[in-house]
Amino acid sequence: MLAKLVVAASLAASVAAHATFQEMWINGVDQGSSCVRLPQSNSPVTSVTSPDIACNVNAHPSSGICEVMPGDEVTVEMHQQPNDRSCANEAIGGDHYGPINIYMAKVSDATSAVGSSAQWFKVSEMGLPSNNPDYWATEVLNDNCGHFTFKVPADIAPGNYLIRAEVIALHVASQVGGAQFYMSCFQVNVGGSGSANPPTVNIPGAYNARDPGILINIYQPLSTYTIPGPAPFATASPAVADTPYPTTATWNTALQPSSVPTAVPAAGAKGIGKA
Repeated sequence: MLAKLVVAASLAASVAAHATFQEMWINGVDQGSSCVRLPQSNSPVTSVTSPDIACNVNAHPSSGICEVMPGDEVTVEMHQQPNDRSCANEAIGGDHYGPINIYMAKVSDATSAVGSSAQWFKVSEMGLPSNNPDYWATEVLNDNCGHFTFKVPADIAPGNYLIRAEVIALHVASQVGGAQFYMSCFQVNVGGSGSANPPTVNIPGAYNARDPGILINIYQPLSTYTIPGPAPFATASPAVADTPYPTTATWNTALQPSSVPTAVPAAGAKGIGKA
């Protein structure tokens, strides 16, 4: 009976530690959930061949499209429970260590595009920023109240895009199918007059269940880590440092809002900070 209670408690803690990307910021301006396809639950996708790995399982549709420009700083925000933006809680807990990937896909209509049919290119990633001691991108995410910031490539062509934010949790990834994928898709329109059309991959298709960054035992000292997927377009992945990673937040957590805007902000809205 005691063993059963321990297992049940462990499973409950694991479920409580699950998380979703729920909000977006553009140049420090809170877009809330106005242009995100919110997942139905905080449970992970575990099959790399399922169409669900693109934009999650039957994500809620959204009519909102957020406006961005090439070179803008975009921040995606993750939390364990819906509408909980408290920095007192870990963004993703339960030792859900792993990398963060950000993809974009050019589409004709961001509100109706099917993520699993889109052509994706990676624009940012973070894996193991330090190996002394091992420190994961998800720990940096937790340091910053669930916020991860990247730049929209400076020269991409204008039009509608999906932005796909993803965490891969590796705490039980030592067996095939153990890695847990947490993703959300955001709907944006890119302005400007760029012309770049980066090389793309399919999702599903970009990952194999036996990729070294997916099938891995993280409970051993690691000197390097291979982030799954293609190399990011027009930017470099952070190198693995052999010095301790700084844990001080770069996001202005003191000004973190508690409410979640559901309408796209008006042009000229004031921002608060970045991560």
